Amino acid sequence: MRYSLRQLQIFQAVAESLSYTRAAEALHLTQPAVFAQVRELQEQLGQSLIERLGKRLYLTEAGHEVLSSARAILGEAEAMEMRLAELSGLARGRLRLAVVSTAKYDLPAVIGAFGAAHPGIEVALTVGNRQELLARFAQNADDLYILGQPPEGIDAGAEVYAENPLVVIAPPGHPLVGRQSRIADLAAYPFLTREEGSGTRRAVEAAFAAAGVVPKGRMELGANEAVKQGVIAGLGLSVLSRGTVALELRHGYLVELAVEGFPLMRHWYVAWPRAKRKSLAAEAFLDRLRASQ
Repeated sequence: MRYSLRQLQIFQAVAESLSYTRAAEALHLTQPAVFAQVRELQEQLGQSLIERLGKRLYLTEAGHEVLSSARAILGEAEAMEMRLAELSGLARGRLRLAVVSTAKYDLPAVIGAFGAAHPGIEVALTVGNRQELLARFAQNADDLYILGQPPEGIDAGAEVYAENPLVVIAPPGHPLVGRQSRIADLAAYPFLTREEGSGTRRAVEAAFAAAGVVPKGRMELGANEAVKQGVIAGLGLSVLSRGTVALELRHGYLVELAVEGFPLMRHWYVAWPRAKRKSLAAEAFLDRLRASQ
């Protein structure tokens, strides 16, 4: 074999992010080292795998073929390592978790407890929005996925493990603070939303549509932290998971408004590819999630 598993791993990171810089950061390598490994792989295969047009990278037809094979080869290599690790029980191994960004506020405590109980298990955590996680699910990139709704149209196993109430937040001193309001009352004020693809945004848009309300002057911000800071700065109202804003509510930087129909009661789901055999580490983490309810 003219190429190594490490070269395939590096190529996969570049091909999936379409960025040498992001791949280098994810792999804890320098950008020149990543570029050199991909160039060497192309020379060994005798094919151009990645093209640059302007400032963007694109996969060639050969690149798509190599990416598909790299995923299969690396997946089987990792499965072999996991099977060998399971011969030693939970003494060692790796657990890959992918979570929606809103869940990153509640999940670290569970991961911490799991790590204390199983110090030999390495936990790799990926954070993204719902669309990004569903893309990873389709690629079989992780062992378990934490989402606000179970995957749709995918052969997945899923179960609820916790409640996730969505609340209306405002800065202190807002005219609606201390009042009982209706959803229609919110339409008179600017509203901040998460980015397209966010599960929180989908739930909020459905609630407003059901009430026949169109929020005034919507501003789209790309992350929970940006939304929180925008509300604190007085840019508008918003709806976020209560867990996301627990600290700000506790210290008075934000106020939860009393609005009819809120909190929107959603749940956290843990999901996995139904056809994939769960590792001992994944089963143990599932048990930890169930115990945290």
